[in-house]
Amino acid sequence: MGVRRHLVKDWMTPDPISIGPNTTLPEANRLMKECSIRRLPVVDNGRLVGIVTLGDVREASPSTATSLSIYELNYLLARLTVGEIMTRDPISIAPETSIEAAARLMLEHKIGGLPVVDGTRVVGIITESDIFRLLVTEGEMRHSFA
Repeated sequence: MGVRRHLVKDWMTPDPISIGPNTTLPEANRLMKECSIRRLPVVDNGRLVGIVTLGDVREASPSTATSLSIYELNYLLARLTVGEIMTRDPISIAPETSIEAAARLMLEHKIGGLPVVDGTRVVGIITESDIFRLLVTEGEMRHSFA
């Protein structure tokens, strides 16, 4: 019996929540917190143009070492858009790619997730958590047959 090849499409989160580049930072932050997610594909006219992470949003938040008042900061922050801070043209992967290739890409580029793109359309997202889920499932299956 050969080793089963695991594909991204079988372990990804399908139809992930995505946002447009004109989404404000506070809105992106709210969406990530409410949905308990750490990254959002940025889509413009149905095409992947970027990715924004919770870390990106936190990094864009103002430092306490500023001379601006809290009102000025809130005014500026409310107008900052995802398009201004996102990672443009992010590394993505096709649904038919092996999980091993996805894991290798994430390790090489030190990233925690990849948008899954079919043509130009975002169809899913694969993250470290999905790969951990695969490993745990495989381990449990091996032990139940031993």
